[in-house]
Amino acid sequence: MKILVSNDDGVNAPGIKVLNDELAKFAETLVIAPDRNCSGASNSLTLLNPLRIETLDNGFFSVNGTPTDSVHVGISQIFDGQPDLVVAGINNGANLGDDVLYSGTVAAATEGRHMGLPAVAVSLVGKHQQHYQTAAIVAAKFVKRLKQHPLPSDQIININVPDIAIEQLKGIKVTRLGNRHKAETMQRSTDPWGRDIFWYGKLGNEADCGEGTDFHAIANGYASVTPLTIDMTAYKSMQQMTDWMSELNL
Repeated sequence: MKILVSNDDGVNAPGIKVLNDELAKFAETLVIAPDRNCSGASNSLTLLNPLRIETLDNGFFSVNGTPTDSVHVGISQIFDGQPDLVVAGINNGANLGDDVLYSGTVAAATEGRHMGLPAVAVSLVGKHQQHYQTAAIVAAKFVKRLKQHPLPSDQIININVPDIAIEQLKGIKVTRLGNRHKAETMQRSTDPWGRDIFWYGKLGNEADCGEGTDFHAIANGYASVTPLTIDMTAYKSMQQMTDWMSELNL
């Protein structure tokens, strides 16, 4: 098996090394990731500047672009042949519920899917990020199963793992996305020259976090595995919209 490994925390983040070490036990891996932290980059592309790639001493590839850029250039230009799978992570923090819309980790996996490959995003949930190995083990076990159970062509897998020792992990649950309350408003401050600056407020608290959600699984000591669809069409609304559009008389 050949696996392209990427992330959004940057090529020097601890999570990507732990993930690669675990996957390399049974697969040929290539690591390519942004040269800096790109958390929250979502599916953004670098279109107005050229991409440059640097090979680091440990053999990883560094890109002066986004997670999406990294996966795209890695598959199309760097990987010898075609990888079988893209695995993004291990993210430093949760990608639960609404987070997936902003996540560069999930975006890296999505780009792999856009390029025709099965893809998995992996995140470690907690304040201190001490147990990357737990997330790496869960990801590796899941990846091994993909040979017998391939992903549908329109889906990626979003894995979140609580920041606990592997011996404390209660198991793995298949979940749906929960969602949060509205995030806090922007925080206004000033720089040393008295000019206004703004910071995003902290994430909102969980709103939809009941049994069956990714939030609930993590809160109860389980890893969460959520299949995500690439097609965002709201099919349930199509007929209703068709009906009232007919009244526009255009």
